[in-house]
Amino acid sequence: MNKPIRKFLLTCALLFSFPGIVSAGAGGEMTPIDLQTLVKPNPISLREASTLVGREDITFYDVNTLEIWADGHVPGSVYFNVKRWKRLLPENKDATLIFYCANQLCDSSREAAVSTMELGYTNVFHMADGIWGWRQRGYPIERP
Repeated sequence: MNKPIRKFLLTCALLFSFPGIVSAGAGGEMTPIDLQTLVKPNPISLREASTLVGREDITFYDVNTLEIWADGHVPGSVYFNVKRWKRLLPENKDATLIFYCANQLCDSSREAAVSTMELGYTNVFHMADGIWGWRQRGYPIERP
């Protein structure tokens, strides 16, 4: 048997041995798409965020634990890790909102930003370096 035919037959045998791996269509009912994978907040650097602190038209949201927030947070930031978080959002859905948590390993702030975007807020940012990156850069912090 020549080499191309043997290769073809081997490929067919492998494909039919594992029927669920290569098939067209899902074969089931349609399910909703997880918006967490599609909606992504705008990234913002520590340097850029530091220039926005104190502006009345911009709100920083700290999504850390209460202990981390109390140990120091971006000046003027709102503690966001609460059950009734929707009450903390402004009425204006075009307001600039910046979310952060501890560091790049913490995903809570990105999830909070995405949930806010799903409510229709359009100017949402995620400061991935978080409060630890903020402190490492020597930016000012505030304590309650």
